[in-house]
Amino acid sequence: MSLTQNIIRSYRDPARVVRGLALGDLREPQVMFFAVLACGLIFVAQWPGLSRAATIDPSVTFEQRMGGAMFGIMFLLPLVLYALAGLLQAGLRLSGRPVPGLLVRLAFFWSLLAVTPLMLLQGGLAAFLGSGPVSQGFGFVVAVAFVYILVKSVSAVRAVAKG
Repeated sequence: MSLTQNIIRSYRDPARVVRGLALGDLREPQVMFFAVLACGLIFVAQWPGLSRAATIDPSVTFEQRMGGAMFGIMFLLPLVLYALAGLLQAGLRLSGRPVPGLLVRLAFFWSLLAVTPLMLLQGGLAAFLGSGPVSQGFGFVVAVAFVYILVKSVSAVRAVAKG
Protein backbone atom coordinates (compact mmCIF):
# COMPACT_ATOMS: atom_id res chain seq x y z
CA MET A 1 0.00 0.00 0.00
CA SER A 2 1.02 3.57 -0.38
CA LEU A 3 2.56 5.57 2.41
CA THR A 4 -0.44 7.87 2.85
CA GLN A 5 -2.89 4.97 2.92
CA ASN A 6 -0.78 3.27 5.57
CA ILE A 7 -0.72 6.46 7.64
CA ILE A 8 -4.50 6.70 7.48
CA ARG A 9 -4.86 3.00 8.33
CA SER A 10 -2.53 3.51 11.31
CA TYR A 11 -5.23 5.42 13.15
CA ARG A 12 -7.56 2.40 12.96
CA ASP A 13 -5.18 -0.56 13.18
CA PRO A 14 -1.53 0.43 13.68
CA ALA A 15 -0.46 -3.11 14.62
CA ARG A 16 -1.59 -4.46 11.25
CA VAL A 17 0.22 -1.72 9.34
CA VAL A 18 3.49 -2.18 11.25
CA ARG A 19 3.24 -5.97 11.02
CA GLY A 20 2.87 -5.65 7.26
CA LEU A 21 5.88 -3.36 7.06
CA ALA A 22 7.96 -5.63 9.30
CA LEU A 23 7.14 -8.77 7.34
CA GLY A 24 7.99 -7.10 4.05
CA ASP A 25 11.44 -6.48 2.64
CA LEU A 26 12.44 -4.20 5.52
CA ARG A 27 15.88 -2.59 5.60
CA GLU A 28 17.49 0.21 7.56
CA PRO A 29 17.26 2.82 4.74
CA GLN A 30 13.46 2.46 4.68
CA VAL A 31 13.22 2.90 8.45
CA MET A 32 15.58 5.87 8.30
CA PHE A 33 13.42 7.36 5.54
CA PHE A 34 10.42 7.23 7.89
CA ALA A 35 12.41 9.18 10.52
CA VAL A 36 13.71 11.78 8.07
CA LEU A 37 10.31 12.24 6.44
CA ALA A 38 8.71 12.68 9.85
CA CYS A 39 11.34 15.29 10.75
CA GLY A 40 10.72 17.12 7.46
CA LEU A 41 6.97 17.23 8.06
CA ILE A 42 7.48 18.36 11.66
CA PHE A 43 9.68 21.15 10.30
CA VAL A 44 6.98 22.20 7.85
CA ALA A 45 4.42 22.12 10.68
CA GLN A 46 6.48 24.75 12.51
CA TRP A 47 6.35 27.32 9.70
CA PRO A 48 2.99 28.94 10.49
CA GLY A 49 3.82 29.33 14.17
CA LEU A 50 7.26 30.73 13.35
CA SER A 51 5.69 33.23 10.97
CA ARG A 52 3.23 34.35 13.63
CA ALA A 53 6.01 34.68 16.21
CA ALA A 54 8.13 36.73 13.79
CA THR A 55 5.18 39.03 13.11
CA ILE A 56 4.48 39.53 16.81
CA ASP A 57 8.16 39.98 17.77
CA PRO A 58 10.14 41.26 14.77
CA SER A 59 13.40 41.45 16.76
CA VAL A 60 14.07 37.89 15.58
CA THR A 61 13.32 37.56 11.89
CA PHE A 62 11.39 34.73 10.29
CA GLU A 63 14.53 33.54 8.52
CA GLN A 64 16.45 33.35 11.80
CA ARG A 65 13.64 31.39 13.38
CA MET A 66 13.51 29.06 10.37
CA GLY A 67 17.26 28.50 10.54
CA GLY A 68 17.09 27.54 14.19
CA ALA A 69 14.13 25.27 13.62
CA MET A 70 15.83 23.63 10.64
CA PHE A 71 18.98 22.94 12.62
CA GLY A 72 17.08 21.56 15.58
CA ILE A 73 14.53 19.49 13.69
CA MET A 74 16.41 18.33 10.61
CA PHE A 75 19.86 17.76 12.12
CA LEU A 76 19.50 17.16 15.86
CA LEU A 77 16.08 15.49 16.09
CA PRO A 78 17.07 12.41 14.02
CA LEU A 79 19.93 11.79 16.43
CA VAL A 80 17.60 12.16 19.39
CA LEU A 81 15.10 9.80 17.75
CA TYR A 82 17.76 7.12 17.28
CA ALA A 83 18.80 7.54 20.93
CA LEU A 84 15.19 7.24 22.11
CA ALA A 85 14.68 4.14 19.95
CA GLY A 86 17.80 2.67 21.57
CA LEU A 87 16.35 3.38 25.02
CA LEU A 88 13.08 1.75 23.98
CA GLN A 89 14.99 -1.30 22.77
CA ALA A 90 16.92 -1.46 26.06
CA GLY A 91 13.65 -1.22 27.99
CA LEU A 92 12.19 -4.08 25.97
CA ARG A 93 15.31 -6.13 26.57
CA LEU A 94 15.14 -5.45 30.33
CA SER A 95 11.49 -6.50 30.37
CA GLY A 96 12.55 -9.92 29.13
CA ARG A 97 11.16 -9.50 25.63
CA PRO A 98 14.05 -8.54 23.38
CA VAL A 99 13.16 -7.21 19.96
CA PRO A 100 15.70 -6.57 17.17
CA GLY A 101 16.75 -2.94 16.87
CA LEU A 102 15.48 -2.57 13.33
CA LEU A 103 11.97 -3.55 14.39
CA VAL A 104 12.03 -1.24 17.40
CA ARG A 105 13.13 1.65 15.20
CA LEU A 106 10.38 0.76 12.71
CA ALA A 107 7.73 0.89 15.44
CA PHE A 108 9.06 4.14 16.90
CA PHE A 109 9.70 6.01 13.65
CA TRP A 110 6.46 4.82 12.05
CA SER A 111 4.51 6.02 15.08
CA LEU A 112 6.08 9.44 14.73
CA LEU A 113 5.43 9.57 10.98
CA ALA A 114 1.81 8.51 11.49
CA VAL A 115 1.05 11.47 13.76
CA THR A 116 2.66 14.11 11.53
CA PRO A 117 -0.67 14.98 9.84
CA LEU A 118 -1.96 15.89 13.29
CA MET A 119 1.20 17.92 13.90
CA LEU A 120 0.58 19.82 10.66
CA LEU A 121 -2.93 20.61 11.85
CA GLN A 122 -1.57 21.69 15.22
CA GLY A 123 0.87 24.02 13.45
CA GLY A 124 -2.03 25.66 11.65
CA LEU A 125 -3.96 26.02 14.89
CA ALA A 126 -0.94 27.59 16.58
CA ALA A 127 -0.61 30.08 13.73
CA PHE A 128 -4.25 31.15 13.83
CA LEU A 129 -4.95 30.94 17.54
CA GLY A 130 -1.53 31.35 19.12
CA SER A 131 -0.23 29.07 21.82
CA GLY A 132 -3.44 29.11 23.83
CA PRO A 133 -5.47 26.33 25.39
CA VAL A 134 -6.87 25.08 22.07
CA SER A 135 -3.50 24.48 20.41
CA GLN A 136 -2.04 23.09 23.64
CA GLY A 137 -5.05 20.81 24.06
CA PHE A 138 -4.61 19.60 20.51
CA GLY A 139 -0.96 18.96 21.34
CA PHE A 140 -2.20 16.60 24.03
CA VAL A 141 -4.33 14.84 21.40
CA VAL A 142 -1.23 14.45 19.22
CA ALA A 143 0.72 12.99 22.16
CA VAL A 144 -2.07 10.52 22.99
CA ALA A 145 -2.30 9.43 19.34
CA PHE A 146 1.49 8.93 19.25
CA VAL A 147 1.49 6.82 22.42
CA TYR A 148 -1.47 4.75 21.18
CA ILE A 149 0.17 4.01 17.83
CA LEU A 150 3.53 3.34 19.50
CA VAL A 151 2.10 0.84 22.00
CA LYS A 152 0.22 -1.03 19.27
CA SER A 153 3.28 -0.94 16.98
CA VAL A 154 5.59 -2.28 19.66
CA SER A 155 3.18 -5.14 20.37
CA ALA A 156 3.15 -5.91 16.65
CA VAL A 157 6.95 -6.02 16.34
CA ARG A 158 7.13 -8.17 19.48
CA ALA A 159 4.84 -10.67 17.79
CA VAL A 160 6.91 -10.55 14.60
CA ALA A 161 10.13 -11.06 16.59
CA LYS A 162 8.68 -14.15 18.30
CA GLY A 163 8.04 -15.62 14.90
